[in-house]
Amino acid sequence: MGFLNYTFDWTVLWREPYGAMLIKGIVTTIHLSLLAWLIAMMLGISIGICRVLPSRPIQFAGSVYVQIFRNTPFLVQLFFWYFAAPLLLPKSSQAWLYDHVSDYSFWAGVIALGTYTASRLAEQFRSGLLAISPDQYHAAYSTGLTTFQTYRHVIAPYAFRIIIPPFTTEFLTCFKNSALTMTIGVMEITHTAYYIDSFTWHGLETTTAASLTYLLISAWVVFFMSLIEKRLPIPGMIARGQ
Repeated sequence: MGFLNYTFDWTVLWREPYGAMLIKGIVTTIHLSLLAWLIAMMLGISIGICRVLPSRPIQFAGSVYVQIFRNTPFLVQLFFWYFAAPLLLPKSSQAWLYDHVSDYSFWAGVIALGTYTASRLAEQFRSGLLAISPDQYHAAYSTGLTTFQTYRHVIAPYAFRIIIPPFTTEFLTCFKNSALTMTIGVMEITHTAYYIDSFTWHGLETTTAASLTYLLISAWVVFFMSLIEKRLPIPGMIARGQ
């Protein structure tokens, strides 16, 4: 009966000040996700390469990183970066951090989400590297390329083309995991929706808007990555139909 008595008010999505708050929440979600993804890409690809290099110490270091960050819950890592990490710094650095970084919760969320996603992306990239035939390595070395040049100019671009589908999935996971940063006070779209609900008692409208935001952005990412996949097929391997 409570639902039947519910009075819908969709104007809460655009009337002041709630409309501006929702837009700001969407922008914060996108900003946080893109910064975290940038960290994840740079760190994840580097660790993925380390995992397949012939050097045992480098392989071990990459494996340790993956096992630590992939096998602990993201929420625990989020709390670590927000609550515990500053305590590991010298007192002077802690004071500077709290005095000069006004949006610390946002940056803690970026670092936590980026480093966590990097561990997942590293394994995806490692699987792409292992899918490449050893003959590809031998061909590159036969031209006089060093190990770094081989990975930079031949192996890494080839592996990236192989992992475009799981690469897309990991980005979407990163984007959706940004909602958990609300637990440390980041005003992304989910937190904003609940915040507006606390004042208006119209949570159905605000959470619907948040859900549609995730759906629309995710659909756009899938469409964009499918275009890239079509333009970068690998001859002799499965690719999307033209």
